[in-house]
Amino acid sequence: MDFEQILSLGLLQGLTEFLPVSSSAHLILLPLLLGWEDQRLAFDVAVHVGTLTAVVSYFKKDIVRLIQAWFSSVFQRQHSTDSKLAWYVILATIPVGVFGLLFGDFVESTLRSPVVIAVATIVFGLLLWWSDAVGKRVRVESQLNAKDAITIGFFQVLALIPGTSRSGITMTGGLFLGLTREACARFSFLLSVPLIFLAGSLKTVELVNSTLTIDWFAIISGTVISAISAFICIALFLKTLEKMGMWPFVAYRLVLGTYLLVVYAF
Repeated sequence: MDFEQILSLGLLQGLTEFLPVSSSAHLILLPLLLGWEDQRLAFDVAVHVGTLTAVVSYFKKDIVRLIQAWFSSVFQRQHSTDSKLAWYVILATIPVGVFGLLFGDFVESTLRSPVVIAVATIVFGLLLWWSDAVGKRVRVESQLNAKDAITIGFFQVLALIPGTSRSGITMTGGLFLGLTREACARFSFLLSVPLIFLAGSLKTVELVNSTLTIDWFAIISGTVISAISAFICIALFLKTLEKMGMWPFVAYRLVLGTYLLVVYAF
């Protein structure tokens, strides 16, 4: 991989991982549109490490507090709002973990086509708009319950379909449940921590067991670029979301999805 490709894909991963526009779709489409080879396994590991570093760095105080509260609930039976939220993050992660293990190979081999991405981009973009339009937006993440967490978890399963957007679909579920936009985003970002960690770990094991030559320059560069761009993206998104709403992302998804359908389906 040359530096232009590393820079482009690192920035793309960092900017789209946490926005409701689907990072996987963009990482599939950009090499396809520009005639690049698919990024190698080592680079996949790098961008996972980068985005994980960004979200953990941004929410480090919250994550430490949740972990401490979770351990207190397990070993000292001391239950609190934070311990419940930690359990809800775990609950919401289970469905996508199970479905990912069962259907991951099918998704990789069958659903990575531009047409599937185009349809998912449009359909789930419209669903995001609907949830933002009808959602009451009065609850915060501390008011979630186990049923809410499981519901958002099953929404997250749909993110296995390329073009859906993990952050977008979990925010959609949260908005339907009456969460504020910021609360949806914060819970979605917290949900990303175990998911990116698990996905990155699986990619790392796959890399270690492979015979591929490791491009350390690509790994280090991709990690740094994706981490910095993702951190900036999270900060700006949370600061502007309540005023901006979801419509810019919905509009972008509709334009992108329509373009892909015109190019690849007709």
